[in-house]
Amino acid sequence: MAAPNNPHDDVLEWVQKDNRRFLRANIRVGDLDRTIKFYTEFFGMKVLSRQDFPEQQYSTAVVAYGPEETHFVLGLTHHHDAADKLDIGTAFNHFGLATQDVYGTVEKIRAAGGVITREPGPIAEGGRTIFAFVNDPDGYSFELILRPPTPEPLCQICLNVTDIDRSIEFYQKALGMNLLLPKYDASQFQYTIAMVGYGSDFTQTTIIELKYNYNVTEYTKGNGYAMLAIGTDDVYKSGAAVELVNKELGGEIIRPPAVNPKTNTKITCFLDSDGFESVLVDNQDYVGLLGKSKDE
Repeated sequence: MAAPNNPHDDVLEWVQKDNRRFLRANIRVGDLDRTIKFYTEFFGMKVLSRQDFPEQQYSTAVVAYGPEETHFVLGLTHHHDAADKLDIGTAFNHFGLATQDVYGTVEKIRAAGGVITREPGPIAEGGRTIFAFVNDPDGYSFELILRPPTPEPLCQICLNVTDIDRSIEFYQKALGMNLLLPKYDASQFQYTIAMVGYGSDFTQTTIIELKYNYNVTEYTKGNGYAMLAIGTDDVYKSGAAVELVNKELGGEIIRPPAVNPKTNTKITCFLDSDGFESVLVDNQDYVGLLGKSKDE
């Protein structure tokens, strides 16, 4: 007689077949106008929306390389209270942008007085990938990666982790991601990286780069990088899968699956094994929310 199916196995198997994509990342900024100017002038992003909430003392904007229905976007939040200081922390590492002109972008930023933290070039002599690092006005780091035209130029979120094997396993099991770039140990620079995401080609989609820095066991989260939102066809099954993996690898559900009354969308929120927050959003509800926003 065949052994009965374990319902835990069923939900974890379902995650691998779910229809998912990265929807947005939210960050806090010190000056909304200044950040929008930098991202649009130097990175070529477009402003998709902007709102002010004077009673709540904050303003928001959404920037990206295409519409929210099809592209990964950045949500920007500015707190009006000057005493509420921005702290990026050390856990968030950088965003990655694919561009056809790394050298030209760097020179434009330099000419405007921007901060270049790594000059354009390969990682080592003879390397094929050309990249550079720059800081935005708040100190968020951006990697500029030389690539041909790609469907998603906002292509990377890099997070510092304390156990890269545990983090890879978490994102594969809990969120159904693929290991798009196996662990690469750059011992000469004292770090190890791996890339996870959806699809099969890390140059054609947005990915999470997990980075383990040798001998670093603790990071500060700060209040800058807020969360990553991912679409799912079933928030309740997704939440059940995350809860199972939380018990095994760490993290916790911080908002059980339910309808968010403010947006009328089904969501669940959780912390991963390193304490980074993610939100799973019902795909159909998300499309409906975007349509409603355009009608208002």
